[in-house]
Amino acid sequence: MKSRAPQPKPYILDIAPYVPGVAKAADGRALVKLSANENPLGCSDAAATALAKPHDAARYPDPDSIALRTALGELHGIDPAQIVCGTGSDELLNLAAQAFAGVGDEVLMPRYSFSVYPIAARRVGATPVEAEARDYGADIDTLLAAVTDRTRVVFIANPNNPTGTHLSNEDLARLHLGLPDDVLLVLDQAYAEYLEDEGAAGLALAGAAQNVLVTRTFSKIYGLASARVGWATGAPHLIDALNRIRAPFNVTGATQSGALAALGDQDFVRHSRRENARVRKAFVARLAQLGNHGVRTVPSEANFVLVFFPDQPTAERVRDRIADAGYAVRHLPGQGLGDALRITIGRDDDMVKVGDAIEATLICEVR
Repeated sequence: MKSRAPQPKPYILDIAPYVPGVAKAADGRALVKLSANENPLGCSDAAATALAKPHDAARYPDPDSIALRTALGELHGIDPAQIVCGTGSDELLNLAAQAFAGVGDEVLMPRYSFSVYPIAARRVGATPVEAEARDYGADIDTLLAAVTDRTRVVFIANPNNPTGTHLSNEDLARLHLGLPDDVLLVLDQAYAEYLEDEGAAGLALAGAAQNVLVTRTFSKIYGLASARVGWATGAPHLIDALNRIRAPFNVTGATQSGALAALGDQDFVRHSRRENARVRKAFVARLAQLGNHGVRTVPSEANFVLVFFPDQPTAERVRDRIADAGYAVRHLPGQGLGDALRITIGRDDDMVKVGDAIEATLICEVR
């Protein structure tokens, strides 16, 4: 008799699991991670202190993250009732797809987008649709042309991961105006705090429109990647939908305290933004000197740079040389970027050593 066992839905088996940035070399050596876009400065002292304080592990945390939502509202001028917190912004991105798309629907995104988007679509049975990019960033005309009567959600990361590109406020407004009213526009602003205006236009759009949801995270500039806390804002009916399906007690008590303390230290945020811009500028300038070796970068507004090499074998050799120097960077052939490496901006010394490794690889090959 043939044995039987529970079988997952076919569309679940179509999912390519998310692959995190590596932290070890092929031989098992621990590497400095420039593969996950973490803040090399860590988190603020206030946040670290709050996270280290004893918390009553026997008690459930505040299920509604009231203090954290109140502080977020005060900082950004948002009604706390229009904020929902989650286990990183990843949970909220998945909830957006779950609440507004399903079997037979389409979820639209630009090519070279965050790899969680197609996973979020497929896990609810929807079809992920990629619109062709322009200069490795979102192309508004191509996106709008790809909208069909089956489109339910559009994901846009701004700044974009893994390319670092950024839509202007004018392009963002044009995209929103061109979408049908019943299509949800999800603006993933994980890296917004690295912008001088901190993505204010996106928050304003979410506050004014009925079909815009903005997601943010404490994992990037706030340096709380391990804490896993994010938040989203939008019209009341959008927040209500996410609250209905999110996990109860989804943000731990310690995490709520740490994120609350991090919000109170905006000097740390500003310092992180300035340092990132300074070190990124110097690193990009150094790579520009290797243009005659086929090296080029995509202009970035985030805390990483996408660096292209003449071909995939060269990118792989550079990746391995960087690993020999003690650093992990991100190679993304699965996203059509086999000839590129995404390199997180670290401290000055980190970027000098990474630059040395790149230069040594290319110069040795020429010789």
